[in-house]
Amino acid sequence: MALDRIVSLVLRAAELAFAAIVAGINGHFLHQSSGSSWALGRYIYTEVVAALSIFLALIWLVPFSYTFTNWPIDIIISLCWWAAFGLLVDELNSTVCGGVFNWGNITFRDDPCGRFKAVIAFTFLSALLWLVSALIGLFWVRGRESRAARVDGTRRRRWGRRSHV
Repeated sequence: MALDRIVSLVLRAAELAFAAIVAGINGHFLHQSSGSSWALGRYIYTEVVAALSIFLALIWLVPFSYTFTNWPIDIIISLCWWAAFGLLVDELNSTVCGGVFNWGNITFRDDPCGRFKAVIAFTFLSALLWLVSALIGLFWVRGRESRAARVDGTRRRRWGRRSHV
């Protein structure tokens, strides 16, 4: 079916774009900051997750069926994005930039609060996209297994129960 490959391609392209946005804005902030690496740890972690996401999204952007079997790694990357989102939201609570989901002043320009909120917004969206990609991959793999079992004529037993016949 071509629809699943098209959806996967769109998701991977969006994951790549969002990770690149986070890496660019966050990298600009890291370049301009003069704090210690310990004080900037949450930003460094977010940069590493964004770089890893860019790398994996580029590799899996090619629409072959093996990209669906990588759903466990998609879940791990999604969890990494959720952790980065939590770390950044925790930092936002100690600033004067306003509420977490008050995204009215998101900008890529000269407003530091707007840039920081843009990083938080795209981190949240990246976490969602990687989770959706993992769920689509899981359903695709499960569907292939059930179709293969029907063609093969064998029935997959649940929970390892044995037949008493």
